[in-house]
Amino acid sequence: MAEPTRLAELTTLGVGGAPERMLVATDSDELVAQLTELWQHDEPWMVLGGGSNTFATDHDIDGTVVLVRTRGIERITTDAGVVLRVQAGETWDDLVAYAVDNGLAGIEALSGIPGSVGAAPIQNIGAYGQELSSVLLGIELLDHETGERAHVPASALGLGYRTSVLKRHGGSDAEREAVVLSVDLLLTESSDGRGLPVAYEQLAKALDVQLGDRVELARVRDAVIALRRSKGMVLDPADRDTFSAGSFFTNPIVTEQAARTLPPDAPRWPQDEIAETATVIPLDGSSDIVAPPPIQTTTQREVKLSAAWLIEHSSIHRGFHLPGSRASISSKHTLALTNQGNARSDDIAALARFVQSRVRSEFGITLRPEPVLIDIEL
Repeated sequence: MAEPTRLAELTTLGVGGAPERMLVATDSDELVAQLTELWQHDEPWMVLGGGSNTFATDHDIDGTVVLVRTRGIERITTDAGVVLRVQAGETWDDLVAYAVDNGLAGIEALSGIPGSVGAAPIQNIGAYGQELSSVLLGIELLDHETGERAHVPASALGLGYRTSVLKRHGGSDAEREAVVLSVDLLLTESSDGRGLPVAYEQLAKALDVQLGDRVELARVRDAVIALRRSKGMVLDPADRDTFSAGSFFTNPIVTEQAARTLPPDAPRWPQDEIAETATVIPLDGSSDIVAPPPIQTTTQREVKLSAAWLIEHSSIHRGFHLPGSRASISSKHTLALTNQGNARSDDIAALARFVQSRVRSEFGITLRPEPVLIDIEL
């Protein structure tokens, strides 16, 4: 058992109190044994990997925090490609570096994302035209309800935009309460050292290539890290803008009808799926969510909006902070809420609520937080 450490020292946002008890798991068997014992006693628990997507209260935290520090990358050659079986405690960016160094394409545009491998499928991480779901074969997990280890295919994880059946949405319970033990990724062995076709305009511009061009893996990785660093999304002890949970809000997905109410210059990206309902707040002062009709006779295509654009056009600028608060919007990126030094969890929560209220008032859309919330309500 480890001496309990404040989560402020273990998370990139730099806030969070100490749990009653803290355990460290260095291999999957140890992790399973620790969790099994905790679950038998029915006490509060949580697992913590890299701490890059966690927003916790500064108050003492009930129960036990299990630090996942398992390691290992196994390479399996198959007819379909190269499978990497990766332990949950591996650092995500170290895995990307391994793949790039070994000529494996598929996750090079996901360079620089902080956190652990085990968190990647929960969040279905994505950036610069690549998403984990495109290469994820499946995971091994420990199921809380059954107490059993199981291999689960990616198709059973309900992967969507920054979500899965394993995610605690807004701090509420996940649809399937389980802990990821390892992840299987199917990558493409590159015969010429180049990655997958560049699928994101900003990345193509940074590389000075056209969309669809294939570029050397290492060059893509360097360009992505440079882009992330310019937005304060690579942790740097000398730069307080990097003390954040990354993008604090997800890009909202609404129906085409809702998207048409926005100004013409509002960025929007039509999605492949067809939606039956949208979660939109009316602009008449009501705080109630519009309920879907009992029977939906027509369907509408979903449209993804830019949360950053919505924030910036709600009179909230880069570097904005509430009076007397040490929490602020990043000076580099309006989606990041940052700890500018000795910020409290209440400071960050108040800023998040203010941003939500301004966007809701201006556009009738409620921004949803991306981090896992621990004893915090937004």
